[in-house]
Amino acid sequence: MRLILVEDKDSFRKLLMRALEGSPWNMRATADPEEALRWIEGGGAEVLVTDLRLPGFSGLELIRRAKRAQPGLRVVLMSAFGEPKDIVEAMRLGAEDFLPKPFDLDIFLALMDRLRALVGAPPPDPREPWIALSPAMLTLNSILRHAADSDAPSLFLGARGSGKARAARRLHALRHPRGPYLSVAAMDLGEGISGHSLGLLQGGSLLIHGLEHLRPEATEKLVTALDSPLGQGLRWMATSCDESAIPENVRLRMGVLRFEVPGLAQRSEDHLPLFKALLELAAAREGRITPALHRSAEKQVTSRSWPGNAQEMAWCAQRTLHDTEGLLVTELADLHAEGGSDGLTVPWPKEAPLDAMLKDTQHHAEAALLRRVLASHAQDPAASAASLGLTLRVFASKAKEHGLTVD
Repeated sequence: MRLILVEDKDSFRKLLMRALEGSPWNMRATADPEEALRWIEGGGAEVLVTDLRLPGFSGLELIRRAKRAQPGLRVVLMSAFGEPKDIVEAMRLGAEDFLPKPFDLDIFLALMDRLRALVGAPPPDPREPWIALSPAMLTLNSILRHAADSDAPSLFLGARGSGKARAARRLHALRHPRGPYLSVAAMDLGEGISGHSLGLLQGGSLLIHGLEHLRPEATEKLVTALDSPLGQGLRWMATSCDESAIPENVRLRMGVLRFEVPGLAQRSEDHLPLFKALLELAAAREGRITPALHRSAEKQVTSRSWPGNAQEMAWCAQRTLHDTEGLLVTELADLHAEGGSDGLTVPWPKEAPLDAMLKDTQHHAEAALLRRVLASHAQDPAASAASLGLTLRVFASKAKEHGLTVD
């Protein structure tokens, strides 16, 4: 999780940096609000912690500009001189909290723990696609609105890539949009869910995706967590492609509310607007202008069967953007073109010492292997990770390193 700290006093900035050493935060710190804003505009953070008085422009102005560039950014304002009107303005701009200086480091670290849970919560960000134009999705959306009145555990069923996790985030946003939200892979649960995690999520939601991959040793621990007092203080959700593979004691508890998420084959009216939204997201990540779709490309979008559903479409949007140099897409990327032979093709490394050439070759080979494995598993990250003997977290980290988008 990425954090930007903006504090012009060197000693205090270094103190906060030391306090977060060894934590899950990937932190960048600066005294310059202009530099921080450039990082944020490049999509470089989930959380901003800023002082009020800064050189150049104030922390309030930084919050205003940062929220304009990244609406889902979580913000904390610090100040030794905070007037009530400044605090009110910061909250109006969307700040999560205010820390009056000087403050105890334990208070700061507790707030950072809470923000770790809040980072996953889907903010009211219009850039996250929720396309519901087809009759099937209009029906699902109506059902989710009615279900928002209930806090019962919810199970989302459907094919890989159909958008089960997105539907779960939609339900969370309808229930309590500012509550904490955490998504974990069932295959990564190991011995179960810690009480600390449940404590951070009180009043929020926990999504366990790929419930069919739950390890036997974690099953009873999950049931215990569901029935515990802390477990009763949050909303449980899960996704699965294979309901029959879920242990019965877990399925009965998680499936109080059940939602069938339709695949793209049942949502032809959603194909074109969803592809355009995914193309726009891919362009935003690369800092590019979103290219327009020629009629021939639009026809390809609407005529493809998309067996990999939204995952395949997101992958296609990213590859299409990569293959498009101008501002008009005339043809979609062929997702099956690469890897058509049994050979592994990587770029020849630049001439350098042998160790450097081998490292460069290994880097490109790893990227090619990840793309091939994703393609062979219909762009399903959990299945791809399992086939490589990796946890989903490690697989996602490697994919991100190579610029590959996974859900």
